[in-house]
Parts: sequence; structure tokens; C-alpha cells
Amino acid sequence: MDQLPKHDIANPALAAEGVRRIEWADRCMPVLRQVRERFAEHRPFAGVRFAACMHVTTETANLMRTLHAGGAEIALCASNPLSTQDDVTAALVHEYGISVFARTGVDRDTYYQHINSALDIQPDYVFDDGCDLVNTLHTSRTELIENIKAGCEETTTGVQRLRQMSRDGALRFPMVAVNDTDTKHMFDNRYGTGQSSMDAIMRATNVLFAGRTVVVAGFGYCGQGLAERAAGLGAQVIVTEIDATKALDALMQGYRVMPMRDAAPLGDIFITVTSNSGVLRPEHFETMKDGAILANAGHFDVEVDVVGLEKMAVEKRTGIRHRTDEYVLPSGRRLLLVAEGRLVNLGAAEGHPAAVMDMSFSDQALTAEWLIGSHTDLSPGVHEVPSEIDKEVARLKLAAEGVSIDVLTDDQQAYLSGWQHGS
Repeated sequence: MDQLPKHDIANPALAAEGVRRIEWADRCMPVLRQVRERFAEHRPFAGVRFAACMHVTTETANLMRTLHAGGAEIALCASNPLSTQDDVTAALVHEYGISVFARTGVDRDTYYQHINSALDIQPDYVFDDGCDLVNTLHTSRTELIENIKAGCEETTTGVQRLRQMSRDGALRFPMVAVNDTDTKHMFDNRYGTGQSSMDAIMRATNVLFAGRTVVVAGFGYCGQGLAERAAGLGAQVIVTEIDATKALDALMQGYRVMPMRDAAPLGDIFITVTSNSGVLRPEHFETMKDGAILANAGHFDVEVDVVGLEKMAVEKRTGIRHRTDEYVLPSGRRLLLVAEGRLVNLGAAEGHPAAVMDMSFSDQALTAEWLIGSHTDLSPGVHEVPSEIDKEVARLKLAAEGVSIDVLTDDQQAYLSGWQHGS
């Protein structure tokens, strides 16, 4: 490539390995591949600039390739310091010509420096995963807002933040909650988080789940996936919740339900997925078993009170295993923290399987295309993805899997569309 795009990456020599892994993921992303082929033909994003703050993984790389094929100019930064795959950043810059600002394990200042570098593109549209980019726009880069037409948010935590901004009248442009599509939260959150979080904890600790007690904090779609996978591996599952309906759902599915104070002395493995802070706190650490494993599957590193754990510990042994630190308490009990309390499936493993991200990122790509023609009809605030996009992604995924489904007959359609039919 004659002229490289602007970038800040770790090691250009990793580009060839990155290409191999990106192409491997692409094999499992047939829906996004079809979208990319159509975008390459019709170029819906010609002359359009995107700033994206996302996990820089092989699957994200294929989304960036798809937007780029459609004519977009892109600047990508990381939405989590531990989730960046350095071979992927090298490939995106050196092989695919996409501007990337991301390196594994950067500190907080560099993290925000990268966000600002991505925003320097002066974007027309934004992609966010956790709302840090949108938050930066509304605090320190407000001069860019008047040019931004709309954006997409990928994850539950980010959507929650955006809705809070909207309620406060602070959100100044339309954002679409891609996270809330059925093909995202029903599959990405449930099956993706369920599998990839187990994978990460096993890679980090080599723990046997069978016969262990796993405490899942939060029983949304992600929590359901975690509980299902843990039970499938032979674990006894305890669920903690603050929502009575979700707690009842967990009980009816056969899980034990109790407050964290009661679960803390029972658990062998704790996984938080609540999008809230202080879910595991010193009062819980004080009663946990020797060797208990702590992991967070929520977006931000606030669910496990790591600062409180640091203050309690008389000794910290870093890197005792892959992405695992050991904290020794005054009693001599040891607690194991995976991925520094950050998003465990990307901090200690590779994140969701590509086959799941195929749907999530197809939602993203098709929503971006829809926004090109529809952003003027949207007011500042949080908006839903049109249902026809969600259904189209599901239809394409089924077709890629070789699965067909029934079609309504004319009589059935008339029955469902009318009210005249009696019982």
C-alpha cells in the first residue's frame, strides 16, 4: 500500500497473521459477506465518514471491511483496552487501508487519546460500543456535533447511558439501539456471551465447571446465556437479581435465587453481568471461599470492586495464570480475578464466535445504510432498528444455514389481518 492511513498500532509485522484470522472469521459470517458484496456494487457510503469505537477483533474487522467496501472513510478506535487484537489492527491498516487507533493494554489516557484521534476524522456518523465515544463528543469535542447526522450503539450498557442522556435532554443527535434487535440481544447476548465467557474463564484458570457452584449476577439475556452454559457444563447455578420478574424467571428455570450476601460463601465461580457498579464488594469478598474465581462479563470494569479488593489484600500476585491475578486476604484466603475485572470474554479470550457476530454486525451495516436516507426523519434521542432489517438478517442467516421456514397462505394472511372471523 503506497500511503498508509493515519494510525497508532502496536506491531505492523503482525499484519499477515491478522489477515489470516480475519479471513477465517469471514468464513463464518455469510450474511455480512453478502451485505459487503452488495455494498461494493452500490457504494452507499461514498463520501461518508464514520468514527467507530468498538472492540477491535477479527469480527469487527469484517464489519469495517464491509463499510469500507461501501465507500466509507473510517477511523476505528478500541472500546476496551484489553479487547484489542494487535494482529487485527496491523491488518486493517496495512492490508485494508483503514485508519485504526488501538493497542492492547493501553492506559486510560491513551484510551481517550485514541478516541479523540478517531474523532479527528470529523465524522458524519458514529458507531459506539459502550457510549464512550458519544460521551466524549458531548463533553470535550462538542465542536463536532453539528456535523454528526446519527449513530449506532452496540451494547446494553451503552444503550442505557444513551437513554439517560436522552431523558436529561443531553443527547444532541439520533442514536439507534442496534443492541435491542432480536438478532442481536437474543443471540449475541445469550449464546455469544454464554459461550465466550465460559471459554475465557477456562482459558484463564483451567477450572472444571462440573460440580462447581457458579454464581451469575444478573439474569438478562447475557445472564441467561451464562446460566445455561454453566448448567450444561455440570455446574450448580445460583442467580442473584434485583428485578423480581427476572428472579422469578430464573427460579422457574430451575436455578437457585438469593441475594449476593447469601451466595458469596457458596460460590466457586462468580460472573457479573448487570451493567451496574459494586456488584461484588468487600462485604462479599470477606465471606468467599479460598480460591474463588471472580469474573465480569459486563461492559465496564465497575461490577467487581477491584479497588476495594486491592485495599483488602495483603498481597497481590499478578499474572499467576493467563490474565489472572491472585489476591491474598488477611485470613490467608486467595481470590482469583480474571482480566482485571474487565469484560472477561474479550479480556481473556477472543470474544463471541464469528457466527454470532455475523448477525450483530449485519444489523449494524444495514442500519448504517438505512440511516443514510432516514437520518433527517429522526430527532435527537434513542431510536429502534426498523423491524424489517432485523427480520432480513434472520432470514439471510437461516438461508445461509440451509434452513427454510413456512410461508403464510393467502387464507392465513387474511385471517391474521382481519377481525371479522368468529371463534
